[in-house]
Parts: sequence; C-alpha cells; structure tokens
Amino acid sequence: MSLWGKYKKEENIEKLNQDIESDILIIGGGITGLTTLYYLREKTDVVLVEANSIGEGVTKNTTGKLTFLQGAIYSELEKNRSKETAIQYLNSQKYAISLIKEIIEKEKINCDLEKVDSYLFTNKEKELEKLKKEEQFLKQQNIEVQENSLPFNVPYLKAISVSDTYVFNPIKYLNQLKSKVKEKTIYEQTKIKKIEFQNNQYICYTDNVKIKANKVIIACHYPFFILPFLLPIKSHIEKSYLIAIKANDYKKASCINISNPSISIRYYKEEQQSYQIFLTESHNTAIKQNDQENFEKVKQIFQLKEEEIVAKWSNVDIITDDKLPYIGKIKDQLFIATGFNTWGMTNGILAAKILSDNIKETENVYQELFKIHRKNFYKCKNLLPNLTTSMLAMIRSKWQKKKWYSNNITFQKKKGKTIAIYKDEQEKEHIVYATCPHFGCSLLFNETEKTWDCPCHSSRFDIDGKCIKGPSSYDISYKK
Repeated sequence: MSLWGKYKKEENIEKLNQDIESDILIIGGGITGLTTLYYLREKTDVVLVEANSIGEGVTKNTTGKLTFLQGAIYSELEKNRSKETAIQYLNSQKYAISLIKEIIEKEKINCDLEKVDSYLFTNKEKELEKLKKEEQFLKQQNIEVQENSLPFNVPYLKAISVSDTYVFNPIKYLNQLKSKVKEKTIYEQTKIKKIEFQNNQYICYTDNVKIKANKVIIACHYPFFILPFLLPIKSHIEKSYLIAIKANDYKKASCINISNPSISIRYYKEEQQSYQIFLTESHNTAIKQNDQENFEKVKQIFQLKEEEIVAKWSNVDIITDDKLPYIGKIKDQLFIATGFNTWGMTNGILAAKILSDNIKETENVYQELFKIHRKNFYKCKNLLPNLTTSMLAMIRSKWQKKKWYSNNITFQKKKGKTIAIYKDEQEKEHIVYATCPHFGCSLLFNETEKTWDCPCHSSRFDIDGKCIKGPSSYDISYKK
C-alpha cells in the first residue's frame, strides 16, 4: 500500500447493473477523470465509470508533486522540437498548478497543499552542462532560479532551486472533490471492455450491461484498446519504486535529479507526524524485472532501515516518444488523455481542463501542443525500438529464469495454460493464470506488494487475479 492509500475513503458507490444512456461518458476515476467531471458539473447528462474504486489506480501511487521543475524536459524539448514548444510546455505546467490551486481554494479542499521549493540536481560530472542549460532556459522565462545547497542527504555536484511549486495529498484531494460532484452519476466496479460506434453513438460494454453515449472521454492511465490510437508504438513503460518513512524533521522542499534513474524526495506532514518519501530505480519494464531487488536498492541508496519504513510501493508511467502527453480528440466525439510521462498530477489536471473545454467547444490555448494527431518525427524514429522493447519485455518475462522468487511461488500447466500458485503466510493458496490477457505477456509476481504485474504494458492484478489496473480488461482468476 502507498502512503496515500490509508487516506482512501471506502464508500458504497454502486456498480452499474442496467443499460443506460448518457450524453457524456467519462471512463476512469483518477485525477484526470474526476477533475474532468468537476469541470463538466454544470452539464446535466454526464456519467463517470471506474473499473475499481475512485483513486485506486495510478493517482494513489504518485509522489504528489505539483511542479514545473521536471528534470531536463525543457532543454530536451528545445533541442528535439523547438524553443517555442519548450516555452509552451513550461507555461502549461504553471497553468496546471494554478488550476488545481483554484479548485482547492474555491471548494475549500483540505488536501495538505503546501508551497515548497523544488530542487533539480546532478551527482554526475557529465550532466553539469545539461543542468546549466535547464537553468539558463528557466531564467530566460523570467523564473527566479537559485543555486543552492541541496537540503537532502544525497550526493550531488550542483543543485538549483525554484519556488512557487507545491506538494499535496492526492487521495485527500480526490476524496473531497468527489463530494463536490456527488449530485453527478458515478459508478464504481464498472469496467468498460469494448467500445463500438453505431448510428452516431458510442456503445460501451461491460460484462453484463452497456452504456450508450454521444461523447466518450478515456481518462484511464493506459487505454484498454489498441486501435485507432496505437499507443504501444508511441511510448514505453517506466517503473519506479517508492518508500516512505517517518521523519523527525520537516522541510518545505522537494527534489529530483536531472536524468534516469530518477532520484526523488519530498516531505509530507499531517498534524504532528512528518514523513519522507523516496523514489528511485526507475527503469524500462523490459529490463530489471526483479521487484524485490529493486526495492532493496532503494533502501541501500537512501540508507533506510527496515524498521523505520511505513510504506513501500511502485508506480508506472507511460513515457511518450516526444516527452509530451496525448490529450484531445482521437476521432468523432472520442477523447483521450494519456502519456503523462512522470508528471501525472500537473498533466492530469491540465488534461481535465483541455478535455472539458473540448466538450464545451471552448478554445484552449494548449490543445494544439498536446493534440493526438500531431506531427511527430519520433513516431518513425522510435517505432522499431518501441516494438523491440515490447517484444523484449515479453521474451524476458517468458524465458528468463526467475531465480529471485521465493519457494512460495510455483508454476504448473493446466489444459495447455500456465497457472501460478502463491502460498501466503497462512499457507493459503492463491491460484491465477500467469499470462496477461491484454497482449499475452507472462506476468511477474511482485512479492513486496503481492500483485501480478505485466512488464509489457503495465496491467496489474491482485493476489487472487482481479485486474486492478489496465490496459487489461479481464481478470486472471483461475477457475477449477
């Protein structure tokens, strides 16, 4: 469980159990979907469905940062796209921060929002020039940048800082935002498995019922369909590992290094208790598939003791080829927001505003920057690498000998299919099919979080096979 998981309110929100029609359907109840619903709250005919429960997905696994200081993103965009693109992206992130601040202040949401200084640093000589370019770009945009000592116990050669950035508790935000849209129709435990377009309407199917809608917004982390979007050839999956400890002090500061593997630290304070959240060992999921080992490396890098740890969890991010999210219309009245890279909180809020403006047919200054069908040299350049990465992830998952597994995990063949058996501390057996229904990759058991994770496109299943994160639309529960 993440640190934010304990703040999640379990409410009795019903599952959809009959066919319905709606003008607007939002699929996904994370920060993007729920904030989109908030922006569309004056619309009389809008429905939101969530495959599990509100806030149960990627939102609760983030660090909860709201910052425009995002590694080397601006110098990379300036080099690979244009300076105008980099400036636009910077302004979009500042805009996103202003949007969430406005919602929090207007609705009096208590989510521990706090203004902090954000630090960007490097501990490598070869990255000093890259950090300098990032600093110069920010100063050219009239952002006050300080060269400071890093207020965290990690090695570094140089660090810069900016102000006017924030941290918050993302689950507290969702809990209270949900109460602000309670008059709207929300269904949990309602998983959309297929979408068809018929007679100028979308028909969205669950296991048992269907929803007809004129407009559909896909606000889940990774879309559950391949066509027409073809996200797998435009991106790859990156996984990171997080540990939270109780802290004796509290600093109004957060930090991140300039390149991979990411090193990220922030503080969180609730009443009299302070915490530190550490993130590192980010990697392409095609490699480094031993989660246990990766969590151990986080402990070693930050010199953490097991007895001081209060939470361990992992998160996955969709890294797009051109480092920009995809937000907007796919076709007709079908909209999507995905590919937030590692900055899902700002880009999730931004996506909600752009999508709601699209629905209202209101011009948004940033919709062109993130449009789905933008010209992108990287689509051609990275087509083969992305396909190769997906194939490598599949091959390694199937053929790599997973020597790191404990004796509690065994595999068998049943009627031509591989099943996995995990025996818990009470000697109870949990049996699942070991293949991801989405693309056929072999699943990896995450012994720390007790989940089955797909290394290809980041689907995740609980210990008994229930799908708790897409793009898979199906469970892997084994039926004897």
